[in-house]
Amino acid sequence: MNPQLESFRYDDAIVRKFLWATFLWGLIGMTVGLLIALQLAMPALNFDIAWLSFGRLRPLHTNAVIFAFAGNAFFTGAYYSSQRLLKARMFSDLLSRVHFWGWQLIIVLAAVTLPLGFTQAKEYAELEWPIDILIAVVWVIFAVNFFGTIAKRRERHLYVALWFYIASIVTVAILHIFNNLSVPAGPLKSYSIYAGVQDAFMQWWYGHNAVAFFLTTPFLGLMYYFLPKAADKPIFSYRLSILHFWTIVFLYIWAGPHHLHYTALPEWASTLGMVFSVMLWMPSWGGMINGLLTLRGAWKKVVEDPILKFFVVAITAYGMSTFEGPMLSVRSVNALAHYTDWIIAHVHTGALGWNGFLAFGMIYWLAPRLFQTRLHSMKMAELHFWLATFGIILYVTAIYSAGLTQGLMWRAYDVTGRLEYPAFIETVMRLMPMYWVRVAGGALYLTGMVLFGYNLLKTWQTRPATYEEPVIQAAPLGDYEELAAPRPAGALARFAQAAWHRTWERLPVTFTVMVAVAVIVASLFEIIPTFLIKSNVPTIASVKPYTPLELAGRDIYIREGCFNCHSQMIRPLRYETDRYGEYSKPGEFVYDHPFLWGSRRIGPDLAREGGKYPDLWHVRHMEAPRDIEAKSIMPAYPWMLTNALDFDGIQSRVDAMVMLGVPYGPAVNDAPAMARQQARAIAQSIAAQGGPADLSDKEIVAMVAYLQRLGRDLGAQPAATTVGGQ
Repeated sequence: MNPQLESFRYDDAIVRKFLWATFLWGLIGMTVGLLIALQLAMPALNFDIAWLSFGRLRPLHTNAVIFAFAGNAFFTGAYYSSQRLLKARMFSDLLSRVHFWGWQLIIVLAAVTLPLGFTQAKEYAELEWPIDILIAVVWVIFAVNFFGTIAKRRERHLYVALWFYIASIVTVAILHIFNNLSVPAGPLKSYSIYAGVQDAFMQWWYGHNAVAFFLTTPFLGLMYYFLPKAADKPIFSYRLSILHFWTIVFLYIWAGPHHLHYTALPEWASTLGMVFSVMLWMPSWGGMINGLLTLRGAWKKVVEDPILKFFVVAITAYGMSTFEGPMLSVRSVNALAHYTDWIIAHVHTGALGWNGFLAFGMIYWLAPRLFQTRLHSMKMAELHFWLATFGIILYVTAIYSAGLTQGLMWRAYDVTGRLEYPAFIETVMRLMPMYWVRVAGGALYLTGMVLFGYNLLKTWQTRPATYEEPVIQAAPLGDYEELAAPRPAGALARFAQAAWHRTWERLPVTFTVMVAVAVIVASLFEIIPTFLIKSNVPTIASVKPYTPLELAGRDIYIREGCFNCHSQMIRPLRYETDRYGEYSKPGEFVYDHPFLWGSRRIGPDLAREGGKYPDLWHVRHMEAPRDIEAKSIMPAYPWMLTNALDFDGIQSRVDAMVMLGVPYGPAVNDAPAMARQQARAIAQSIAAQGGPADLSDKEIVAMVAYLQRLGRDLGAQPAATTVGGQ
């Protein structure tokens, strides 16, 4: 057959838009990252300004780097490669632009709301419910545009990069929707429908798989397209690509609970997560090997070409991260590493090395093609590579050292059998030199980012007055390809040559359904027992709901991002129970919407904080931490002593909790009055201890109420009556 050729043009204008957004948000996100690194080394840089404090900026940094920088980088590569792999312009130019501007609007809303303290307190899912709805809408628009383009494609078989795009689009939608189910308590306030153990499970089912399906599988798709293009060589192994893809899709979704070893999560769930995490090592390295061996015989070109250097380091960082991740999932290793800076180093190896370098290499390759001119300076790209490489080395070396130092000091005992470093501040002080080395590494990486932007800008300035839009000709999708294509004889030969997978690739709907089934089935095997077997979360009779004032204080704790530095989960390990008290039980958290177990200890665990210090101590500690402990790196929160507490707004928050099944009793009808009564009692206590006499209507009394409640349901000692040191 000789089919009639069809003519069309690719839409590269949308790719250019996403490219510039990638650079802009990357620069902003990394600048905020450098600022918060400086704040840990020099607390005065919090400036005692609410929206510039570490607790509020840290989620801004992570969201900007993940969803703004890496997200826009994915969209840049996906829009460019999908059109060429499918031999079709995007399904709808309008949807492409709505997707672009909608995604940038989401990022702007995040950049405004997070520093203002509007957060769900869920890692990588901090944005509040109206923005979550907008994310879902924009993601569906992207999906419709992508799958619509597949439907009108002129290439029958789906190339491997498209498999990873499909898996990412489908799985991110599932993760986002189910993790963010919540009950609104105001225009920018909501409570997760899950509580305690179940909320923790859902968060790390989401959190680990957000890394998997937003930072890993999309970038693997980009690697499979742009690495062969840059090297001018085919991917090493098609069959290895198949093995890599399907094992990643099926195994990754099980791994999330390994973040919760030794916590109140049932042990079977975290063990299952560990088993699947360990199994993930081999398929992940299969992808790394497939990428690196694509460059076989081209090492001289790698030495000379900075673009390929970026790709090589990116793939190597992917291999390192995907070896370390399974290792960290092993319980004995996790016991040492969890809550320490080791996890921060691990995450940044992936983010800076894998995501950052792959994005840089892709954009350096794309820029001359999109701007239809020569790259301004390959030497500047080479300098960018070396600055960023040494920046990563400094960063991760320092923070790996910090993490090991923390973990070993926390568990150290002296010859008498006592904790060798009982004061938490002792470990913090040991980290200060390492924190400054991290600042140096981050500054080098950011300097490379500035050079990157300058190189792009100078390249763009030499673009033609009008971009050429070449006409592409391709045959419409038909049956002639399959009539002409030779088929291997025999079932064994067909299997060996992966002909069975070629059949799947011709059926995008079936392929997508199979991906969705793999993700959903694996998820349900963990979710159903966690949520439906009541004995997995036994109740404790003495655990009661937070009072209205304590609930308001908890919301202030969340607003200020205290959960970014303090955990509320004492693991059943001797050095933790000796330091913090009785280990945490599942039943303690049945009224916690959301859970606040934390993932890092920059400060001590607070699960048993209630009654440890008098009310005035907490007031002074919040107002001026270094007046209590001269070496403290905690930000000050003086605005809590001047901000009026919104007593009237407490009722809507109690009502939302009641909708979630929290048994509030009289507070259902009288929450503001109950809160005022408790606030007056705490204010009188503070004044009696020698503190300010006018705090009964201030936010600080709610915070004190919440902190003094922590752990008290299990019989903590009454608050002390004198004000002492930390």
